[in-house]
Amino acid sequence: MHALIDSGPFEPCPAPFNLAAYVLAQGAQTPDKIALQILRLSGAERWSYAALTAAVRGIGTGLLDYGLTPGDRVLLRLGNNVDFPLAFLGCIAVGLVPIPTSSQLTGPEISAMATQVSPAAVIAGPGIALPDGSARVIEESLLQSWRRNAPCDWALGDPNRLAYLIFTSGTSGNPRAVMHAHRAVWARRMMWTGWYGLTAEDRLMHAGAFNWTYTLGTGLMDPWAIGACALIPHPEVTAAQLPLLLKRFDATIFAAAPGVFRQMLRQPIPALPKLRHGLSAGEKLPDQTRQHWNEATGTPIFEALGMSEVSTYISGSPARPAEDGASGYPQPGRRVAVLREDGEPVARGEAGIMAIGREDPGLFLGYWGQEAETAAKFRGGWFLTGDTVSMDTKGGVHYLGRDDDMMNAGGYRVSPLEVEKAMNAHPGVLESAAIETRVSETTSIVTLYYVPADPAPDAAALTEHAAQTLARYKQPRQFLPIEALPKGANNKINRRALRDAPPSE
Repeated sequence: MHALIDSGPFEPCPAPFNLAAYVLAQGAQTPDKIALQILRLSGAERWSYAALTAAVRGIGTGLLDYGLTPGDRVLLRLGNNVDFPLAFLGCIAVGLVPIPTSSQLTGPEISAMATQVSPAAVIAGPGIALPDGSARVIEESLLQSWRRNAPCDWALGDPNRLAYLIFTSGTSGNPRAVMHAHRAVWARRMMWTGWYGLTAEDRLMHAGAFNWTYTLGTGLMDPWAIGACALIPHPEVTAAQLPLLLKRFDATIFAAAPGVFRQMLRQPIPALPKLRHGLSAGEKLPDQTRQHWNEATGTPIFEALGMSEVSTYISGSPARPAEDGASGYPQPGRRVAVLREDGEPVARGEAGIMAIGREDPGLFLGYWGQEAETAAKFRGGWFLTGDTVSMDTKGGVHYLGRDDDMMNAGGYRVSPLEVEKAMNAHPGVLESAAIETRVSETTSIVTLYYVPADPAPDAAALTEHAAQTLARYKQPRQFLPIEALPKGANNKINRRALRDAPPSE
């Protein structure tokens, strides 16, 4: 049996269409319902659907009055607050192209990005690095004043036209701008049953920052599109305080990256009678974290695989929980395959490259200004994700690692996640990252960087643990303690940084 699944047709995106208008349309049926609560231990800031829509459309008017024209690109340099989604949707409402970016980026980093996309304007929060160049700067205070403007008209048009850009790391380590169409938000409906189990009655809390695209999609736009309530913790809230907010604000679904779940589990979690389940994405969810969360809360975590170019497309869900260690199944409407190097599907159970049908409605339009790199990601009728996976006989997809993170040890392809999972089970290891290290022209070994617990284990103890838990060819030959693992803005381990510029022992 081949590792290929076509899960059926998906209702086409209506036309004419506007992403922002679609996201807020359902809320127009219940204008007084709370669309968003920004949570603190002392209370919450509340936004009704009517107030949210008025602010978005007022900002749209302000942007046009400022002299911007449809098609102009607008760089978002805003902090972790409600201005971020308001500016994002306000731009799209009137046909501008917003470019969300992390507020943690430095001046040189954001300047390099801006050079690629030539923004007409930058919407800037205080204290956030701005790019070099001649783009006009719209201060956050001015943006906030536009909330009270008369409402703009929705800029309707072809669902396949460009709606927004998001930056992602390229295979060379250089950021590249992913172009998404308006229809991308319509395709997210596949996640409602294929991952979330989302209804209009839900209260979905997302632990991420406003200016993270995982939060923007799963935490805000998807709940709003179905008419639910989005709950976002204030930036001052710590991971240790999240369980109390889940309980106090009656969250029914909780979304976070795996690292947040791990941090929350460091202390007892109170009873959460309203919580139905958790959602995890951003990196592979460790089995130990899933198990400990279930034991602590009595609720499951449903994992999803995705990437900037298509969002999530593989997931477990309340309707179909993942089995046998799989991350999940293709969402309804997806067409996926696991391919060999020659572009043909592998057999079930064999490792290969995860691929998505190029007709997928959530698939990106390409990389801005990089036609050759865009073309290189496609083979025949497939988009190649770069993820190494296998598909079991039931259609479950098992994530083995990024293709560029996979290690070659003794002629075997080894997933760093498998090594890290085994070594993280040692009580002396808080966190680890496995990479392939070349020690001669013909020989490579597996190196494990690890954050030690107190007391720290020695190499002999780790070697013994590896021998007990891993096949010999998978065992690290070098153990290097490190104060903290390098991570990106979304908390993913940056193995490339360890490979390119390994820290000193």
